[in-house]
Amino acid sequence: MALDTEEARRALYREIVQSLTLMDDIFMTAVFQNSLPCVDLVLQIILEKPNLRTTSVVTQDTLKNLHGHDVRLDIHAFADGQEFNIEIQRAKRGAEPRRARYHSSMMDANALPEGMDYKKLPESYVIFITEADVLGKGKPLYLIGRTIEGDGEPFGDGSHIVYVNGSMVDTETPLGRLMHDFQCVQPEEMYYPVLAERA
Repeated sequence: MALDTEEARRALYREIVQSLTLMDDIFMTAVFQNSLPCVDLVLQIILEKPNLRTTSVVTQDTLKNLHGHDVRLDIHAFADGQEFNIEIQRAKRGAEPRRARYHSSMMDANALPEGMDYKKLPESYVIFITEADVLGKGKPLYLIGRTIEGDGEPFGDGSHIVYVNGSMVDTETPLGRLMHDFQCVQPEEMYYPVLAERA
């Protein structure tokens, strides 16, 4: 009897695991942990920087705030003197603009050692990959940067926020194929071999 229960539990676990995609936190963490090539691919496609190469990546990295709310970054990476936070978000509620702002501020607060010149603060990107079109404008990609009101000139503070609309799966484009792969249950049906292999 116990054997039947154990077999049933294993069958249930297999079924659950086989239904996971890169949009699921636990599976995304396993795929991207210590995988510079996977992070490279995602950043290269989203930011259209084909030569970008990550030097380090940590999944589920907690940034401490001694006076307030800590943040846990899904994917925290560094490349070419720049800092990146990639957040995978299924629920619209978890991808509010002020959360992106807070993540950006926490990255900044942890990036500059005491006494260092502000010019040493790295260029930073907070990237939300969302299952739905959180900003509601029907675009596949939203690039957000501060501008000077009146003339629209970039403020140039090196802070960037990006929203990727995962519902726009256009397999004619690199970004659309990436979004397909993020929602794909079967690795053999993925477009990008580096993701398929890890999945």
